Amino acid sequence: MNAMTVRTPWHLWAVGAVALLWNSFGGFDYIMTQTQNAGYLAQFTEEQRAYFESFPMWMEAVWAIGVWGGVLASVLLLLRSKWAFPAFLASLIAFAISVVYGQMSGAGDIMGPTGMIFSAVIFLLGLGFVMYSRMMARKGVLR
Repeated sequence: MNAMTVRTPWHLWAVGAVALLWNSFGGFDYIMTQTQNAGYLAQFTEEQRAYFESFPMWMEAVWAIGVWGGVLASVLLLLRSKWAFPAFLASLIAFAISVVYGQMSGAGDIMGPTGMIFSAVIFLLGLGFVMYSRMMARKGVLR
């Protein structure tokens, strides 16, 4: 029995490239923050830097899952792997946990309205990547 071949739509490459670029910025932010890069951290207030440095170990792990899960998911999408969907989902869930933690620990006041807007953009893009990868998996594009 011959398996039906599903063509890769052009938009998979566009969405995959955007996802990889977007999530790579998250990886860059994570690395610069974790290595305490002075030049990068200069853009934050002292209060914001202290907030990032106060994360408990479990929150560091959640942040890492969110960031690196997004990078991995982007690569998996470009490789047409069915594992892109669960990786994007894990990344989005980790991000949602970090937002809840942030709200409970006063990050809204520390990061200000810009932080809230940026969090909303991150969530919406993450949700879009989850929905897109699910749709591509259901259509048989991801295997």
